[in-house]
Amino acid sequence: LALIGTGTLFNDSCSLNISGSDEEQARRVLEEYIQVRFIDSDSIQPTQAELTAHPLPRSLSRLNPDLLYGNVLASGVGVGTLTLLQSDSLDSYRAIPASAQDSTRLEHSLATLAEQLNQQLRERDGESKTILSAHLSLIQDDEFAGNIRHLMAEQHQGLGAAIISNMEQVCAKLSASASDYLRERVSDIRDISEQLLHITWPELKPRNNLVLEKPTILVAEDLTPSQFLSLDLKNLAGMILDKTGRTSHTLILARASAIPVLSGLPLDAIARYAGQPAVLDAQCGVLAINPNDAVSGYYQVAQTLADKRQKQQAQAAAQLAYSRDNKRIDIAANIGTALEAPGAFANGAEGVGLFRTEMLYMDRDSAPDEQEQFEAYQQVLLAAGDKPIIFRTMDIGGDKSIPYLNIPQEENPFLGYRAVRIYPEFAGLFRTQLRAILRAASFGNAQLMIPMVHSLDQILWVKGEIQKAIVELKRDGLRHAETITLGIMVEVPSVCYIIDHFCDEVDFFSIGSNDMTQYLYAVDRNNPRVSPLYNPITPSFLRMLQQIVTTAHQRGKWVGICGELGGESRYLPLLLGLGLDELSMSSPRIPAVKSQLRQLDSEACRELARQACECRSAQEIEALLTAFTPEEDVRPLLALENIFVDQAVSNKEQAIQFLCGNLGVNGRTEHPFELEEDVWQREEIVTTGVGFGVAIPHTKSQ
Repeated sequence: LALIGTGTLFNDSCSLNISGSDEEQARRVLEEYIQVRFIDSDSIQPTQAELTAHPLPRSLSRLNPDLLYGNVLASGVGVGTLTLLQSDSLDSYRAIPASAQDSTRLEHSLATLAEQLNQQLRERDGESKTILSAHLSLIQDDEFAGNIRHLMAEQHQGLGAAIISNMEQVCAKLSASASDYLRERVSDIRDISEQLLHITWPELKPRNNLVLEKPTILVAEDLTPSQFLSLDLKNLAGMILDKTGRTSHTLILARASAIPVLSGLPLDAIARYAGQPAVLDAQCGVLAINPNDAVSGYYQVAQTLADKRQKQQAQAAAQLAYSRDNKRIDIAANIGTALEAPGAFANGAEGVGLFRTEMLYMDRDSAPDEQEQFEAYQQVLLAAGDKPIIFRTMDIGGDKSIPYLNIPQEENPFLGYRAVRIYPEFAGLFRTQLRAILRAASFGNAQLMIPMVHSLDQILWVKGEIQKAIVELKRDGLRHAETITLGIMVEVPSVCYIIDHFCDEVDFFSIGSNDMTQYLYAVDRNNPRVSPLYNPITPSFLRMLQQIVTTAHQRGKWVGICGELGGESRYLPLLLGLGLDELSMSSPRIPAVKSQLRQLDSEACRELARQACECRSAQEIEALLTAFTPEEDVRPLLALENIFVDQAVSNKEQAIQFLCGNLGVNGRTEHPFELEEDVWQREEIVTTGVGFGVAIPHTKSQ
């Protein structure tokens, strides 16, 4: 909370001073987070275009709907009954007198809330898990609970009044911030404070406990994340929120759940329509009250188009990744927990190219035992079906400090005692992990990847440990895999010169572009004086990739890449041209990468990569990429996908609406609403003739 309250803004220069008895451990944990996890920690935000309401199409305006206009916060369309959620008053909690039991009750309520949040964390995934983790961090923050204790001890406030006063103080500080993002954290502070009050005095039930029994458009000043998570989303058709910002956690949850949201509508104007049917149109930014049959028909067509688009997107995500000329390349996800796997597969991941098992070892007092690891690995394998899951063995030590291992502080942890280098000393710990992975491997397509390998001796030692683990499991009578596919991370430059030797011992290679770039150039990417030199798109780096791929392919081994570079759309033509077999990335990037890949010709990309390797500088390569233009397919307009004979339309408005919307769904136009306006303008000049059930509008359009 102290950090949130600083008002730090985007692009501000920051200096972190860490002091205390555990300052070195804290520094390493924070450093690891900034270097490894921070880049993927943000939720995917909608573009400005996605939040800009389309002009009201004539197919709707000609039907004279009763409309209220608002601002789009989450796109989509929902049909339901308008239902108002009244804000709860906290006065009854504030009036509870102080008691000698208040301190005990506070600690009990904090522990209960933490237990509830931890239980929800085990049950949820995706954005829900991220936001619940944030709430857990807030209630465990020294300043949050400490200030409540201070208000009780120094100002003699009762527990209820102290919780509310603390909430008001923190919210006032956040509300005064120049940052929209920080102002929108007010809802989170209010959320956890109200949950504490409800846990402490369960007999004072909040009157805004809402149960949705039919499709509902919820109208409220604001909705906290916990309130949203308590709703039956099957019956939540949409929300109208008066005080919710664009980066609020409630809105992030709504977008992740495909719930349309509007703001900017006067609640007092909506209140008189409570209980009436409505359509929340968060494409055009309007609320249609009591829609007549014609307006309902318009939105039925809109829903048909939305369902068709969603089906196509799901099919596209599920399809294997091919280039335009049918060159196959695997697209996989980087994840750190089993809970991330279902979301990754929904985004189109064809497997997991990097499961960061070290996450199981962090932020705890002792190492996870074999059973805990087995259950985590088994969970992701069961979710994957026959998709491959590459488990990177624990990449700990060095910059990823684990206190219970008692590894001494190092001057340069990036070049220090970490990953495979620590395994011989902690052979029992490593053997436990191998046993857990081998047991889980009997439930799916598990593969093993060893980080920071630099010599053949290391991989030979690892193979010996794998055999020992198999012997132990057989002796113990535990179900396990008899063999496992084995690969290495290529992140130490010395490996590049003996790839041929490694081909005799391993099955695949995955290039860790982040560390490899750092080691190849001898550049500390966290040092601002040399960080501009940290750039993988240089002739030397590309030639190194080319050498690795060529040597591995000559010996029948595949090569992937699992660093940040793998998900960079600008460099996808280069990676395809270099012949990489797999790209592993943060899962939200997968749909766009798959879509882009389908537009690329592998031969053209191969020529691009050849030219890039001949360049003399990074600037020349960037210029080459800028000039590279993939050839586009020319599809005939009069195609079966654009002709509809089974769509029930009752008037010209619906016919034009579906015609233009269908062209948008099929990727023939990026602007279906604008195209529809062009058609209507032409209709004003020459109306479309209809004969034998066929109508072809005449129009010229941008």
